[in-house]
Amino acid sequence: MPNSKEDLLTESDIKLMVDTFYEKVNKDDILSYVFNDFAKVNWETHLPKMYGFWNKVLFAKGDYKGNPFQKHIPLPVKKEHFDRWIALFEENMDEHFTGEIAEDAKLRAKSIAHIFHSKLSFIHS
Repeated sequence: MPNSKEDLLTESDIKLMVDTFYEKVNKDDILSYVFNDFAKVNWETHLPKMYGFWNKVLFAKGDYKGNPFQKHIPLPVKKEHFDRWIALFEENMDEHFTGEIAEDAKLRAKSIAHIFHSKLSFIHS
């Protein structure tokens, strides 16, 4: 069977990436609690923000403005949460996309998770 996956190229691809990733997060034993029970994320407002964030990060398009780190400060997250987030992100990317931009998205996600974890470890110590 030929590989039908393509690279991330459009805003529709970003939407697919974000929606399928957060479906995994919502079913995950480790992450679901943080998003749904602790933070009580409103998915109707959160998902469009994530579309905007990733459009800005990967395509330098859109008008996303914000401080995503600030929202993470009160969350009860540790290294295992970030490790799981990265694992799900990479799994999701590999299921849906292949190519240079998809690989860039995975690298950026790892970088973001590392920076957030490092900053939170310092703040909470």
